[in-house]
Amino acid sequence: MRHAQGPLLTIDVADRTASTEPIDDRLDEFVGGRGLNTSLAYDRIPFDADPLGPENRLYFSTGPMQYSTTSYTGRMAATGLSPLTNGLLSSNAGGFLSRNFTGAGYAAVEIVGESDELLAVHVREIGDDGEPTVEFEPVPDLAEAEVSAVSDRFAESRDLSPEHVACVGPAGENGVRFASIMTSDTRAFGRGGLGAVLGAKGVKALTFDGDADAAIDIDWPDDAGEVHREAATSDSIMKRQGTTSVTELANEVDALPSYYFSETSFEGAEGISGDRVEEKKYKKGTCSSCAFACKLPTRDEETGVETEGPEFETVMAFGSNAGVDDVVDVMRANELCDELGMDTISCGDVVSMFLESEAEFGNATLVRSLVEQIAYREGVGDKLAEGIHRAHEEFGADDWTVKGMAFSGHDGRTLNGQGLGFATSNRGADHMYGEFYPYEYPLVDKDQALDPTGLEGKPPKLVEKENRNAVLDSAVICKFSRGTVTDDRLASLLDADYDDLLALGARVVELERGFNNARGFDRADDTVPYADAIDGFEDGLSEYYAIRGWNDDGTVSGYADGDRETLGDGLGERGGVAGDD
Repeated sequence: MRHAQGPLLTIDVADRTASTEPIDDRLDEFVGGRGLNTSLAYDRIPFDADPLGPENRLYFSTGPMQYSTTSYTGRMAATGLSPLTNGLLSSNAGGFLSRNFTGAGYAAVEIVGESDELLAVHVREIGDDGEPTVEFEPVPDLAEAEVSAVSDRFAESRDLSPEHVACVGPAGENGVRFASIMTSDTRAFGRGGLGAVLGAKGVKALTFDGDADAAIDIDWPDDAGEVHREAATSDSIMKRQGTTSVTELANEVDALPSYYFSETSFEGAEGISGDRVEEKKYKKGTCSSCAFACKLPTRDEETGVETEGPEFETVMAFGSNAGVDDVVDVMRANELCDELGMDTISCGDVVSMFLESEAEFGNATLVRSLVEQIAYREGVGDKLAEGIHRAHEEFGADDWTVKGMAFSGHDGRTLNGQGLGFATSNRGADHMYGEFYPYEYPLVDKDQALDPTGLEGKPPKLVEKENRNAVLDSAVICKFSRGTVTDDRLASLLDADYDDLLALGARVVELERGFNNARGFDRADDTVPYADAIDGFEDGLSEYYAIRGWNDDGTVSGYADGDRETLGDGLGERGGVAGDD
């Protein structure tokens, strides 16, 4: 099986030390990316760690595909204990950082401890003596600096472009529970608040540089070239509109959350549609080595606002869910979140919650003010920075979260399989964990489409999708490769049997689940606010557990002991692949 290469680099920001250790056996088993990170986190983060304390650890890694030059591979993974969900969480970001990371020669980087002053940590290529080259630079002048200012600083002082930098904005330093780690200025390790973890460690920025990957010689199959050619020649609407191409479809089928989830369609959808975003797009945008080029550099000439995006989820959170029907207003909110370092979905949703409490839907000026207040924890922003789950009661609002994470789009009240997917996701209410919605709109061929109503026959497919996505996140391959990186091609690219890959994915999912079980998660956390409205929800959930070989209370056997050896015994060996008995 092809896997990432190189040692693990451990950086202790408290002691200002760096060391390496070989992890070849672990790479053989977990490939890279999310799988590698999860296995390391499972073994090394205490089950009772405070997500914002020094015991938490943060992992960055790439996978074998970052040694190729094929499309859909300009991504990398980050993993840690989430301050938003209180569980183990992995996120990945696109852009160009991944190639610079692999150039330094490490399979993974582990950040441990907590600095007593604000630092930038500069990682360079492994020295000729095999020792790591890591520099710790105090950066007190960058306190609460916005993301682009951090990039400007290292471009000037170290001749490093934003593609070499991963950093936090003011939100990460101020412990906003949905703060992102930003790279390439506008790409985010989003959703679960890993930016707050990095900020709590006193790290403003990490930079990566080196040419070690040039010495890595991998014989790639013809499939790699075919994937790249198909990405280049595809006429997908996503090349023009990104994920906003689904906005009006979601609205038509009643799957577009609106007015803080009180409705499932929005009368102003046309004003925030893919067509409106395409009108503002002024050039092509892509990630490293990718010919699909689905990114959205946008500009509004009248106001001067310039950003990348918004993508569909941001259009939902800051558009329909906030009652805002002007794409330029959504662009402004998107730009603010990128500069301040926050996840646009969680931020937009919590802002929408506040708008509901104040009867201020549609007030785009207030939206922008709230975004800034959240990042700096000023005024009401201090409470909103805690996220919906921790703040909703104070504002008299319903708790629209799963495991503490705010909902993305593709409403599960209409797309019932996606609703179950939100519930089972170890990450929380994130649409990309199980990514079931394409089958229910549908966005796939007719022979693959599923009736969106009910859950009959869907749990096996959801298990398969979660497992496959765990493999993609370990490889690391963009999920927009759907239809191009087929099952056969995925197996060929990773030089593995496809069923073995699904078993790998099942093990990753189960390690996440076991870790979270040890922190108190169980079936009670695997639900959605509208579970009663989904026909057969509880039966579907039990079927899902049975396929995975878990207990009917949503736990992995052995979790209650809180002992790693006991908890780890047999993980991934109970099945967990759709179709197993």
